[in-house]
Amino acid sequence: MQEINEEELADIKSALKALLVKDLSLEDITPDDIKDDEILFGEGLGLDSLDAVEIVVILQRNFGLDVKDIENRKDVFHSIDTLAKYVYEKRKD
Repeated sequence: MQEINEEELADIKSALKALLVKDLSLEDITPDDIKDDEILFGEGLGLDSLDAVEIVVILQRNFGLDVKDIENRKDVFHSIDTLAKYVYEKRKD
């Protein structure tokens, strides 16, 4: 198992938060308002299925990830933590 570069992971988390706020037009929320472990959908940040589609586009456009690779992977979309770890691992592949 590869060792995780915490600084690089933190950079990915920051980028993801900024992209979510900007690309999902989250009003009255700043990237700093989003906790790393906050649930993104439902009772958490309140995102919905349309936002999930946009997140897939964000990952593809900004991180070069293959969209097909994350279909049916609800666990990846749980929080910023899980999204960032997924991006980190896939960028290292």
